[in-house]
Amino acid sequence: MKTMTISTEFKAAEREQARATLKVLMNHIYELNKGVRQMVLFTCKKKYGEQAVQRLESQGIPYVLQPAGQQNVNVYFGRRECLEAIRLIVTRPLNQLTPEEDFILGAMLGYDLCAQCERYCKRKNGCKGECQGKCDNCINGN
Repeated sequence: MKTMTISTEFKAAEREQARATLKVLMNHIYELNKGVRQMVLFTCKKKYGEQAVQRLESQGIPYVLQPAGQQNVNVYFGRRECLEAIRLIVTRPLNQLTPEEDFILGAMLGYDLCAQCERYCKRKNGCKGECQGKCDNCINGN
């Protein structure tokens, strides 16, 4: 009897995770359609990737897929111009991007530009972040 309860609870948790994942996707699509964003990077489990693609295709939204580890997929979607640049810039896993490629991607995704500049400088100067902003490579000790 306990096996059925655990199985039922697991299935309910899986359904909730799928619902939450698709809710995030729908919010991104809403923001894209309203012009809040020009491009979105949506990372999800591979098992939800097909649902994401179906939703994007049903709304005529262009997208690019990129594997993200063993279990996840990155789904870039938005304006065609942005996706063409993504195809040229993001040719390997995100953790292997150069500081320049990482900066461009963050800026394209609409991340805080000052935070992107700080991230770029730290990566370019070789700071790994363990210093909490106190090493010589960090600007003004921040």
